[in-house]
Amino acid sequence: MTDRRYPPVESQPSFPAIETEILERWKNDDTFAASLEKRPAGSGEPDEYVFYDGPPFANGLPHYGHLLTGFVKDAIPRYRTMKGQRVDRRFGWDCHGLPAEVEAEKQLGISGHPEVAAFGIEKFNEYCRTSVLRYTNEWERYVTRQARWVDFENDYKTLDLPYMESVMWAFKTLHNKGLIYEGYRVLAYCWRCETPLSNTETRMDDVYRDRQDPALTVKFALDSGEKILAWTTTPWTLPANLALAVHPDVVYAVIEIDGEQLILAEARLDSYEREFGEAQRVGTLLGSDLVGRTYQPLFDYFSDTESAFRILGADFVTTQDGTGVVHLAPGFGEEDQNVCLEAGIATVCPMDSHGCYTSEVTPWAGQHVFEANPAVIKHLKQVGVVVRHDSYDHSYPHCWRCAEPLVYRAISSWFVEVTAVKQRMLELNQQITWVPEHLKEGSFGKWLANARDWSISRNRFWGSPIPVWKSDDPEYPRLDVYGSLAELERDFGVVVTDLHRPAVDDLIRPNPDDPTGRSMMRRVPEVLDCWFESGSMPFAQVHYPFENTEWFEQHYPGDFIVEYIGQTRGWFYTLHVLATALFDRPAFSTCVSHGIVLGDDGQKMSKSLRNYPDPMVVFDTYGADAMRWYLLSSAILRGSDFSVTESGIRETVRQVLLPLWNSWYFLSLYANAEGTSGTWRTDSSNVLDRYILAKTAQMVERATKDLDAYDLFAACSGIREFLDVLTNWYIRRSRDRFWEGDKDAIDTLHTVLDVLCRVSAPLLPLLSETVYTGLTGNQSVHLADWPSASELVSDPELVLVMDRVREVCSVALSIRKAHARRVRLPLSELTVSHSDAQQLSGFIDIIADEVNVKRVSLSHETSAAASAVLQVNPGALGPRLGGRTQDVIKSVKSGDWRQEGERVFAGDIELFEGEYSLKMAVTAGAASAALGDGLGMVTLNIEVTPELAAEGTSRDLIRLVQQARREAGLEVSDRITLTLGVSDALRNLMQPFLEELSSETLATSLRWADGEANTNLDGEAIFIGVERASISPR
Repeated sequence: MTDRRYPPVESQPSFPAIETEILERWKNDDTFAASLEKRPAGSGEPDEYVFYDGPPFANGLPHYGHLLTGFVKDAIPRYRTMKGQRVDRRFGWDCHGLPAEVEAEKQLGISGHPEVAAFGIEKFNEYCRTSVLRYTNEWERYVTRQARWVDFENDYKTLDLPYMESVMWAFKTLHNKGLIYEGYRVLAYCWRCETPLSNTETRMDDVYRDRQDPALTVKFALDSGEKILAWTTTPWTLPANLALAVHPDVVYAVIEIDGEQLILAEARLDSYEREFGEAQRVGTLLGSDLVGRTYQPLFDYFSDTESAFRILGADFVTTQDGTGVVHLAPGFGEEDQNVCLEAGIATVCPMDSHGCYTSEVTPWAGQHVFEANPAVIKHLKQVGVVVRHDSYDHSYPHCWRCAEPLVYRAISSWFVEVTAVKQRMLELNQQITWVPEHLKEGSFGKWLANARDWSISRNRFWGSPIPVWKSDDPEYPRLDVYGSLAELERDFGVVVTDLHRPAVDDLIRPNPDDPTGRSMMRRVPEVLDCWFESGSMPFAQVHYPFENTEWFEQHYPGDFIVEYIGQTRGWFYTLHVLATALFDRPAFSTCVSHGIVLGDDGQKMSKSLRNYPDPMVVFDTYGADAMRWYLLSSAILRGSDFSVTESGIRETVRQVLLPLWNSWYFLSLYANAEGTSGTWRTDSSNVLDRYILAKTAQMVERATKDLDAYDLFAACSGIREFLDVLTNWYIRRSRDRFWEGDKDAIDTLHTVLDVLCRVSAPLLPLLSETVYTGLTGNQSVHLADWPSASELVSDPELVLVMDRVREVCSVALSIRKAHARRVRLPLSELTVSHSDAQQLSGFIDIIADEVNVKRVSLSHETSAAASAVLQVNPGALGPRLGGRTQDVIKSVKSGDWRQEGERVFAGDIELFEGEYSLKMAVTAGAASAALGDGLGMVTLNIEVTPELAAEGTSRDLIRLVQQARREAGLEVSDRITLTLGVSDALRNLMQPFLEELSSETLATSLRWADGEANTNLDGEAIFIGVERASISPR
């Protein structure tokens, strides 16, 4: 027996206070660093595990989405560390791009390029630099409070010069491979931010929002005399109309009304019943018959455009809405531009960078196109070409940062030619493990399959520069692309210390190809898409290829990344594009993607709606472990969306944290009362000890399998189920042994908690730390090794039988509840009817005690309270019986089936294994219930005799005395003097049970006396008095 005692354990813990102590201890002991030092880095050996931390923007506080991702980013590295691998965790900051610029403009009270230029690009970018790092201290506070271990001191920032140089190298490398080009293409464009956006940015969360736009059906006069109808929800694009499109295979109707012949898709006639109900059908055309016809333009601004104002064939035209005819403005639509270019029609775009008409559209020049809609419509009505004017509610893309509605316009941009490497991207995707698995061929795979060239230039200020210099004189063209600071310093003759604007714009030199010496090489004005920078993170964070070349080659691809599911079109995608194009390999081996965290009203979390509890308040109320477990154990890690509620976090405390804590409290209470503590042992012969040790081994195996598969949801589920077995079966069934100071029980529970703490450490890092260090006296559970099932006892047969025992007891207790028979009321008999019932013969005493029955009977025969139900499997029957399968089904439905020993017949047809299943069904009104496999039954005799009722009352009295002990603040080992004030009838009823009453309540004496009633027993008011006895318990 050891002299060591466990530390005092509070019966009513404050988890936030406990966590604060642990966090302070980690800080003082530098436990995170110790965990890394314990696993020294090798040279690319298997003992290193590479985690890439996706960089957040730091111009706002973290929300639950960040915290959830952070919990996963912490749990997996903790697990891998305990498995013996070194896992460096370096924090990163995404500093450039629209998020930073939009926020800076708001804070400075300016908007748009002219105002930024007037303010000064240098001052503006300096403000952005300060703004994006404003919340770094708050981020560190949140991340530390959530018990996430990460290296903030050795962080990386996308604004750092070494990082930007690596990004520059990536651009030049892609250019040298022929994968970078400049093009004039129609792109999503934010007129507020004055920059194009990529397809990735127009598919982000909350980009599409409901919007009402005018819908206009107009007539175009064909040179052949008819008028063809086209429908649009962007009337402002009609001044730039250059063509119409029809589907070659669609049937178009020619109708006549008021002397006009009109053409529209036959399938759309019913939709125009209001306008053309009196029209006559005078002809039918295929779309291909219309292709090539010419028409008169609605406006004459671009009437001299070569090859314009004719009908083109296009497969994208549908008859789902509109007229089956699409108006084409090649400067304002991607498909419009592609079709028109194929037909030799030039792209015109009469819109400036602010979204306003240019001088070509004379009446509305300088007016924003959205604001010009009413004027355009009014004009068209005045000239008599409007057939219908109504409104159209639809989902429309908005800027992901400023929230203004986007336009589509032709603009010059730099592109990565993703289409050139798309097939290779699809192939490399097969090497990646996705969690959930369906993402590989689902949202990510489909996004890859439909990938377009990536617009990577932004007409903005704060970002990595496009490292391209052009001659300012087209007579002497030259283009230089730079990939390093050394190359810049070589050509421009200065030391480059900053790649931001305007410093990088000031790098100017004479054009070497101009013999006159007048033209100069000037940088193109755009900066890179910030997603290009975040996609460069794996190599740019270590300044590859200028430093750490060997390290990068040995640590790429990364082993693990995690972000929410929207990043399948964001960071995951840009990582994959650059990895494929630059290195011909994946950027990561395993990717975990979770759903979206919603507020308690089921909507996306919103500060204005206040539909979620403040994270810091939750930390301070319930603790970070409660939040961690609540999120990691939810379906959000299976890709589903999930609502965060305070009640859910509170339930986590009740179902997970308290059971673990109470198990620790229970062990310390009884072991310390005995003057001892437990030691690691697995050799107890007690059946409950053997069972819980074997069950622990299975729990370790399952958790290891789940965490190896990155299935945190399943890992939490397995530990939660084990906690239920530990607390509601093992500890409760072993309570008397602990009271008696049974060393086998103390050592077994000590051993189980040791293992449980190590398994739960990645998922409950703070609580497991508290329990483990108190239990073992070791420095930290996070410095311990992950347990192996081989350290424990394996006994699958015992587990199988004891689990059946637990199931029988659970079913019996549910029958009691259904028939209003409280558990303290003994019943005469329980019968288990099952073909394997005799397996339970060695556990009858446990079942009888748990269910509180006098007798347990085991039977092979079906209970009279049950009947067998036959279910057939048509899929298995079909190949053997063909058409006779229906005969079997009809026989079973009519009850024409029978058992003959082990054989089963439906009508006259014998059924074989796999073709059917037999299950038990309870007869209505019986005190019975089926076991989980459907093959057995539990039946209770629920008749209550006077003797049984009296014993039940004695059990109720024992409970009331125990409650009085607790209310008096007595220790579990304190002896008492007991005073009872009850009626004579109740006193007589209790006489046979007084010895049990004294024994159970540790009463050294019992006195019958009157007293003011302070409780109630079976409807009778009684008095219970307890006082600590003067003698010691042993």
